[in-house]
Amino acid sequence: MAPTTLSLGFAVVQAPLGLVMLSLVAVLSALFLVFVLYLQTTVLLDARRHARELQINRELADKAEASRFTELRGFLDAELKRLANLDAESRATVLTSLEQLERDLRTAIEESGNTLSAYIGELEDRLEQKSSGQPPRTPA
Repeated sequence: MAPTTLSLGFAVVQAPLGLVMLSLVAVLSALFLVFVLYLQTTVLLDARRHARELQINRELADKAEASRFTELRGFLDAELKRLANLDAESRATVLTSLEQLERDLRTAIEESGNTLSAYIGELEDRLEQKSSGQPPRTPA
């Protein structure tokens, strides 16, 4: 605690060396604390800003995903309707074809029946003519 002469460059001061060193350490410690508080505050503010940006981006991603699901649902609905219409058209076409085939088959059966009836009638006529002894008729 003995006073000593200290030259500060622009002035000469007489003060105890221990007190000057203690004051210097206290001032540097205070400056260091201010610097640490400044850094901590800056980091905290940056972390909050990043958290807000992250939340905004997360919400945008959720909205985009929801819109993709909505778009996919719309696409699937449209495709299912298109397939149902295609199925109905195919079914109608097949039924129409079956009805036409059934009509053609009935017509063919009827024609075959008529032809068969004509042949049977002709055979009956020939048999009757042979049994009665008349000469056979020639078809006109």
